[in-house]
Amino acid sequence: MTERKIWRGFASDNYAGVHPEILAAIAAVNDGHEIAYGEDSVTARLDAMMQAEFGPQALAFPVFNGTGANVVSLQACLERWEAVIAAESAHINADEGGAPEKMAGLKIWTVPTPDGKLTPELVDSVMFDIGSVHRAQPGAISITNTTEMGTLYTADEIRALADYAHSHDLLLHLDGARLSNAAAALGMRFREFTTDAGVDIVSFGGTKIGALAAEAVVVLNPDLTHKIPFLRKTSMQLASKMRFVSAQLIAVLSNDLWKRNGEHANSMAARLDAGLRALGVEIPNPTQANAVFPIFTAAQTAALQQEYRFYVWNYATGQVRLMCSWDTSVEDVDGLLAAAERVLS
Repeated sequence: MTERKIWRGFASDNYAGVHPEILAAIAAVNDGHEIAYGEDSVTARLDAMMQAEFGPQALAFPVFNGTGANVVSLQACLERWEAVIAAESAHINADEGGAPEKMAGLKIWTVPTPDGKLTPELVDSVMFDIGSVHRAQPGAISITNTTEMGTLYTADEIRALADYAHSHDLLLHLDGARLSNAAAALGMRFREFTTDAGVDIVSFGGTKIGALAAEAVVVLNPDLTHKIPFLRKTSMQLASKMRFVSAQLIAVLSNDLWKRNGEHANSMAARLDAGLRALGVEIPNPTQANAVFPIFTAAQTAALQQEYRFYVWNYATGQVRLMCSWDTSVEDVDGLLAAAERVLS
């Protein structure tokens, strides 16, 4: 491994390494034996910490990845004949290889959105044929904060969706792969825009904020709690040595590591956004957290990708996605800006 090439990029916050405090937390629980499958003292401590963050009724169920968290969460929300309403750009629709449909057997009713965000009015556009056996019945709404377009739901916007959902006998799921970035951008604790806003269940992200294969299903609606242990097992998301997953999430919550990492990633994206705009680059989406969505020509993108790895978001428009992570540095950002200036000139 001494010959492994070390490089930097802006393709995904999943590309970053594990935060040192999280690595230390894994090592700290490595001594001795603990009961397997979540009956350990570390996971018990995680429950207490999640309740401190989300409220006394909250229960956390650690899983391996975000797709697993979403699949387990949505299965808990839906009957076999029901569907979930999501933005067309939602991760569960566009980026999970059909896992919600294949593994959970559910239907996704998608809604086109200009900014990746749902509103009660947009949701209402697919609320028809209620009671008809010929159409999968809406049973839940799924939103992402921050969204796949880099935009941010406010607590009031989430509350409006929760009120709509509950008035129509729907549940509200929040995909929080970047929940820490959202909380940092909002200047809020998690509870303020989840539990207090009426969310029923959360996919809590750890990996993108510095963990290693550590996410959780956080149940806020007690009526769903009894389903999760069985769904987690049948969805192949039950860790045997769970203390190593739980220890990472404890580290994320300890000493506000989530906040420190989220604020840093967001600030690097703001620096990148400002620098690109100063160069005259078009950025249609507002940069509200740790993602920047500029537009380059195909030739400019190809030239920049010789120096920095990133993904093309929309080949038709030339829009690309630049992600900043917990370890993105000022030097990384300024290096990309210098490369962009050379390419643009």
